[in-house]
Amino acid sequence: MSRLPLFAGLGRSTLGVLRLRGAVPWSLRYQQVRFKCEDMRGVVVGLYEQDSGKPKLTEGGDEFDRLGHGMLADLVRESGLKGELGKGRLYHNVGKEYNCLALVGLGREGAGYNHEEVIDEGMENVRVCTAVGARALQLQGCSEVHVDAMGYAEQAAEGAALAVWRYNNNRRKRNRTHIPKLELYQSSDTEGWTRGLFKAESQNLARRLCDTPANQMTPSIFAQATVDALCPCGVTVEVRSINWIEEKNLGSFLTIAKGSCEPPLLLEISYCGTAPEDKPVLLVGKGLTFHSGGLCLKPKTGMDEYCGGVSGAALVVATMRAASALSLPINLSAVLPLCENLPSGMAVRPGDVVTLLNGRTMRVMDPDVAGTVMLADPLLYGQAAFKPRLVVDAGAVARGVTDGLGGSATGVWTNNSFLWKQFQKAGGYTGDRLWRLPLWQYFKDLVTKFGTVDMCNKGRGPASSCLAAAVLHEMVPCSDWVHLDTHGTGMLAKDGVPPYLLKNRMSGRPTRTLIQFLYQLACDCPSA
Repeated sequence: MSRLPLFAGLGRSTLGVLRLRGAVPWSLRYQQVRFKCEDMRGVVVGLYEQDSGKPKLTEGGDEFDRLGHGMLADLVRESGLKGELGKGRLYHNVGKEYNCLALVGLGREGAGYNHEEVIDEGMENVRVCTAVGARALQLQGCSEVHVDAMGYAEQAAEGAALAVWRYNNNRRKRNRTHIPKLELYQSSDTEGWTRGLFKAESQNLARRLCDTPANQMTPSIFAQATVDALCPCGVTVEVRSINWIEEKNLGSFLTIAKGSCEPPLLLEISYCGTAPEDKPVLLVGKGLTFHSGGLCLKPKTGMDEYCGGVSGAALVVATMRAASALSLPINLSAVLPLCENLPSGMAVRPGDVVTLLNGRTMRVMDPDVAGTVMLADPLLYGQAAFKPRLVVDAGAVARGVTDGLGGSATGVWTNNSFLWKQFQKAGGYTGDRLWRLPLWQYFKDLVTKFGTVDMCNKGRGPASSCLAAAVLHEMVPCSDWVHLDTHGTGMLAKDGVPPYLLKNRMSGRPTRTLIQFLYQLACDCPSA
């Protein structure tokens, strides 16, 4: 028998009130619902902050108030809410159609692009507001949540869908947090809402692939998950075995893979959204399903986070799924090397030298910096096989970007300033920012000027992420190229986590920004 929701029997004058702060309201943390009412419905509406001190309801809130004969306006006056971003109250029994109402502050009306912060604050405020409200209703047991568009249906969908998603696979069914169905409330912008859901669900796919423990996400399991996610969408996935990898002489990839008994795989993915003869964008994702550091073992504390070493490959899979769902008019190809980096008698030793497909030699000075080694030959192979117009590689490659940027932005290195401007624009639109870091000759000299070999995977000096980018750029001498280092953003979300993500869980970033970038590239427009 289902238990009644909290405050269900209270009259309007004694409505239960909860104050919402940040990603998870403190007063809701102990109300993780162990029941689910099948027909319990909730609605999220926004409240603008005004200079006069009198908050203003959004259009959806005004419509709710009209249908309720002025009841919501009375609640706003009684609540003392001022419309401060992310702060609100939760009400029960406010109407016949909905069991719960989350009234959440939206910040100042008319907020727009902030050039100093490099972000569209109006869009981000909507994501924060809907995330706080949808999560509060989820924790109250709502099976269906209707979300006010607040002027930005796409961003409302993103915030709500990202906030209510959970990685539940390893919890007992009775203890799992229910993920409610999301619906758009009182808005005609169903196209924007659907687009936002597609983007959020793609990022949630990346979160799931990264959050799954390494024993449950081996290279073969990741390959199967990719096939399951992409093939029903019309995306072609080819799984290449170790025999094929050896036949193609992808030696740098095998150098990292041979330390584990799990066989490596390489995925080739293709999405055709325009004429087949048009050159594709090549995406290359680092797919270390577990990264122990090899013989240069990482510290045991926090090593469990490095199941997130697959974040680059997860980002690419999620992006391909979104491209198909959104029918982007662009051709995409992807190469995903998948393996584990473990210490064993077969593992690569510090100082070993590998010969790349282009004939150059690379010394593996530090097996912990495995990304530059395992991506080298797949980058060379992908360019030869697909003749792309543009190359984008992604992965958690080196810690330096985390030391410099933390979780604020994904590091970007590119040899084309136009591409950087497009990524910067995309990050401002999605709220998931990127920041360009230098790709100077200074760093290239530090990775290539060695007496006995052509280059070193680590280089010399402390700027580890810039040195790693310099190594990877040596694999792309003649193409437009972008390198995304997701070390600070694509793994565990730790500090400054936005309300629509979960602290100490994998973030799936920057999936929505890469999707938006490809949209801009395909449609030659600033925003989706």
